[in-house]
Formats: sequence, C-alpha cells, structure tokens
Amino acid sequence: MTGAIVDLAALLRSMRPVLNRGVYAFVSLSAGNVPDAIEPIATFRESEGLTLIVEEQQASDARLRVLFRAAWITLTVHSDLQAVGLTAAVANALAEAGISCNVVAAAYHDHLFVPVESAGQAIAVLRTLQEQTGPNPGAT
Repeated sequence: MTGAIVDLAALLRSMRPVLNRGVYAFVSLSAGNVPDAIEPIATFRESEGLTLIVEEQQASDARLRVLFRAAWITLTVHSDLQAVGLTAAVANALAEAGISCNVVAAAYHDHLFVPVESAGQAIAVLRTLQEQTGPNPGAT
C-alpha cells in the first residue's frame, strides 16, 4: 500500500468513493455488553453507553433499537490521520445537497454513513467533488 496522503487537493482528487453493500444500523447499548451474534463495523464508548455500527440484519436479529439506518461509503484513498480538511470538504459538499453524514476515520480510510435513501445522491455528490478538484496527475 502506498503512503498516506496529507495534501487536501490530492486527497479530494483521489478519494474514489465506494458504496459498500448492505444497510447498516447505529445502535446504543447502555450496559456496554455486545451480544455474541453481533459483529460491529465500529464501536465508540460514550458516557451514555456503547454505540455500535452493525449490519441492520444483526441489529434486527438481536432486537436492538435502531437509531439511524445508513448506507456505508468508503473513501478508498489512503488518508493520513493528520490530514486537514477532508472531513470538512466532504461534509460541506453533502450538507449543501441536504445529506446528513456521520464520518468515521480509521487508520487507512474515511468512512461515511449517510441515510440509506440518499446513498446514490451522496455518491454522485462525492464524485462531482472529486472531479471538480481537477485531474489526478498519477491517473491513467
């Protein structure tokens, strides 16, 4: 894998958004114990409880209350965790289109969770943002 990118323009030119298959659910567990059948995509501990992002079917099977139904978009560019502006640029573009977005930054990529019904529009907005940034000098 190539090195992480820090430059905002290079990140935007190279972000290549991909819509992952499936529907994902944000749930919260007050006790903080994850049921055995649940394999979270992500977790975050808050004072109110443990937030999980899981496949919707797993949440349904475990009878967990779904707080948000989401489509999962991965920005496939290897973004540096210290890069400045990518989250803001992406969130701003989606906000201008009226699309809410929950961002999870992981070690290699940024992951966006948008309302299921807005997935196609979100991908289009992100691709437009990528194209408006200019050509990728290394692309063929």
